Amino acid sequence: MTSTKTISGWLLLLYTLPAAKTSGRVNLWRKLKKSGACPLKTSGYVLPDEPAHLERFQWFVQQVRDESGEATLARVSAIEGLTNDDLIRMFNEARAEDYAELAKPINALVAAHRKKAGEDFMEALEKLRRQFEEVRAIDYFACPAAHDVELLFQRAARLAEPRAKTAKALDVKGYQRRRWLTRPRPEVDRVGSAWLIRKFIDPRATFVFAPKPSVHPDAIPYDMMDVEFTHHGDACTFETLLKRFAITDSAARRIGEMIHDADLEDDKFQRPECIGLDLPFKGWARLGHSDGEILDKGFPCFDALYAALRKVST
Repeated sequence: MTSTKTISGWLLLLYTLPAAKTSGRVNLWRKLKKSGACPLKTSGYVLPDEPAHLERFQWFVQQVRDESGEATLARVSAIEGLTNDDLIRMFNEARAEDYAELAKPINALVAAHRKKAGEDFMEALEKLRRQFEEVRAIDYFACPAAHDVELLFQRAARLAEPRAKTAKALDVKGYQRRRWLTRPRPEVDRVGSAWLIRKFIDPRATFVFAPKPSVHPDAIPYDMMDVEFTHHGDACTFETLLKRFAITDSAARRIGEMIHDADLEDDKFQRPECIGLDLPFKGWARLGHSDGEILDKGFPCFDALYAALRKVST
């Protein structure tokens, strides 16, 4: 997997095919898509400059020429009008779309299993896991959306396990003035959970962002793989925090239902308010706001939502 620090350059494939070569064009497009190559505005595709990618593009060049087309393969250090960050963002947006498409059948499988447990549940889940690994293989810049799908798999697998005993409620006194850690590019569940932590658990909480808990070993991780405060069973992280800290506030619980439906898309609570609830967080990330700025913008949204729900319930 490539990182921004190890990018040595880019491979640029430009090609044209005769108009009559429709099947050849479709075949090449499928191979380019499967390779994870990112399309440019013209008939061009780009990949990070690595030996395996160079060999793959060389085969594509040969395929184009065999179809009486023209192809040029170039190694470049920069592409006019696009920074390295721009290109990485393009790759991650493409993989985020792939992961989002994969999340749909996982959520549908979980919803069906909740209604009626099927013997082929784990087999179907494993098939989706193989599809996930195929996307991971072309996820060259560690798209954050991969972790979201990992959590979905974790949640789904736990549905097939025997139900564990309810854990004893935690005392908020042991969680004051702490630093909390979650993954970069926070969206509705992570921002909502941070708001819940500040509102009901740790008013002076601070937040940091990293892909793994080991980066900040002194922080309390949440909404990450294999940590205490994350998805459990069919609960999102916000719901897990509600349960573990025995937060019974009715408005907070209703927000939890909205976040669940928006984040997991399984219509468990059928909350119409969840429609579009996650879009501002995705938009702020796309606009280039930092992780901290996304929290700062998200907290007032949840404050307003909470105030409105409190008024409704009184």
